Amino acid sequence: MAPAPLKPWQFPPATSVLRFRNAKIIDVVNGKVIEGNDLFIKDGKFAFSVEEEAEVETIDLNDKYYLCPGLINSYIHLTAAAGHETMRELFDTNLNTVAYRTAWHCKTILRRGFTTVRDTGGADFALKQALAEGAIIGPRVFIAGRALSQTGGHGDLRQTHQGAEFKCCDHNRPGFGRVCDGVPQCLEAARDELRQGADFLKIMIGGGVVSPADPIDMLQFTAEEIRAITTVAGQMGKYVTAHAYTAEAIRHAVDNGCKGIEHGNFIDHETAKLCAEKGVTITPTLYFAMLDPPYDEFLPPEGQLKNQQIIDNGFAALNTIHDAGVPLGYGSDLLTGMCVRQNDEFAIRAKALPDVEVLRSATVTGAKLVGCETSLGQIESGFIADLIILNSNPLENVSILSSPDECTQAVIKEGRVVTSKVKGLPPHAMYI
Repeated sequence: MAPAPLKPWQFPPATSVLRFRNAKIIDVVNGKVIEGNDLFIKDGKFAFSVEEEAEVETIDLNDKYYLCPGLINSYIHLTAAAGHETMRELFDTNLNTVAYRTAWHCKTILRRGFTTVRDTGGADFALKQALAEGAIIGPRVFIAGRALSQTGGHGDLRQTHQGAEFKCCDHNRPGFGRVCDGVPQCLEAARDELRQGADFLKIMIGGGVVSPADPIDMLQFTAEEIRAITTVAGQMGKYVTAHAYTAEAIRHAVDNGCKGIEHGNFIDHETAKLCAEKGVTITPTLYFAMLDPPYDEFLPPEGQLKNQQIIDNGFAALNTIHDAGVPLGYGSDLLTGMCVRQNDEFAIRAKALPDVEVLRSATVTGAKLVGCETSLGQIESGFIADLIILNSNPLENVSILSSPDECTQAVIKEGRVVTSKVKGLPPHAMYI
């Protein structure tokens, strides 16, 4: 009898070659459709030709379908899964309950076409490893670990009556952040998150919606503290992204070494130009899902007011960022049950941006944000075979991606079929 494998849940190596014929390939870089080529998937990667193979499975798409790179959500909180009605309930839940709900969350994200996500606070290396090995079904994930916050900052979720003895960033409790004050603590926290497997660092530079003690226009951390964190990240070949809504917070972050900005809803033209000059990528977020029941009461009244201000400025920010030539990432940042609406962002952004720019934000720009621009985000020879098969052209109407049940005919991750409505293309056994 053969010995039992050490990790029996791991995917077996791909052995067959898959060939798509008569497909329309979406070239997101050049914004066009390529027709007339066969597309092969071998060893989990794309190829446009292969040597003679003994086993080639051919799927004739009859010019009906469009092949699009797998989608990338660059702003997500995987552990803020469904099952919680309010923010307070989310952070008062048992860790095991959070873990089981996260597993469901990950599976549904992948089935909606997102083959890669960038978690900006909450997911840890254990979750990343479980997804990579196949113990949990879902997208590949790149993590920031716990976001870094000053006392009273956006990552400090203590209520006013809770003092220093309340462990707001205890790793035995659900949460997105950890508190560090002063240069020595910032150095230690940055190094510790990287030690624990963070792919990049996130820092809270301004006020936020869900945190109780900080107005939106508040500046957080000193220049010295920010530079301490960005220096540590740079020494490890990593980068720092900043939670920042206002122009002042964005400048505070960029001037002190941050290479990414999350949100940016109150950015102005001068600050957008600065981001373009510094090579900064911005991932905007628009929270329209929070306006609809039952999540219109997800936030306390003061949070609802802040959220409305952010929504009101969202479209203007998209135009400002785009006009300045700053790359935009695709991010949803929707918590708990709202996560099922992560695809809504396509239709929302299409009201302000060209279709091709919206699609690029969820493919090539997302690949850059996770450091995989030479292996993800495009259908190119040698790239990882992450793919969605669509029945319409997203370059003509990217809003179709907001309705994955209608437009998405198949999802493929690393060459394995996750879900499929295409004749002759069944899901891989590991996904059934």
